[in-house]
Amino acid sequence: MFQGETAITIDDKGRLAVPTVYRDVVARDCGNRLVITYNPFESGSLYLYPQAIWERLRDQVNALPKAKAVNRSMQLKLVGAAAFVELDGNGRISIPASHRAAVGIEKKAVLLGMGDKFELWSEQAHHAQIRQTVSDEDLSDELLDLQL
Repeated sequence: MFQGETAITIDDKGRLAVPTVYRDVVARDCGNRLVITYNPFESGSLYLYPQAIWERLRDQVNALPKAKAVNRSMQLKLVGAAAFVELDGNGRISIPASHRAAVGIEKKAVLLGMGDKFELWSEQAHHAQIRQTVSDEDLSDELLDLQL
C-alpha cells in the first residue's frame, strides 16, 4: 500500500502535508483518517496507521497479559499514546505536540511508506538509522534467504 521516502517540512502549527501520491489512498482506503502513535522499537519515529489496521493491532496489544512489564510498555507506547489525525482540505495532518517533542521532530522530518503503515522520523534519527550498516553478525536465516 505505502512505500517510499519523502522529506517533509513540519509547519509552525505542527502540520505536515501528506504527499500527493498517498492522498487518494488515504482518502479512499482510510476515510481521510490515520492513527498516530509511538514507534516502540525506535526512539526517533512515530507510526501512522490506517484505522482498520490500527484497530486489529490495538486489540492484539490490549490482549497481551498485563503482568509483564514489556507488555505494559507496548500498551502504553502504542495504545495509550494513540491519536486520530485527519487530512484537512489541503491534505495536511496535525502531529500532536507531545508526539513531536517525544521523538525530536521539529521542522524537518522524513515520511517512510512501510507497506501497511507510515513511519514519521525526525530527520536526525532517520539519517543516523540509514548510516548504520548490516554486519554479518546481524544476518538471520530469513535475511540470508533474501535475493538482494
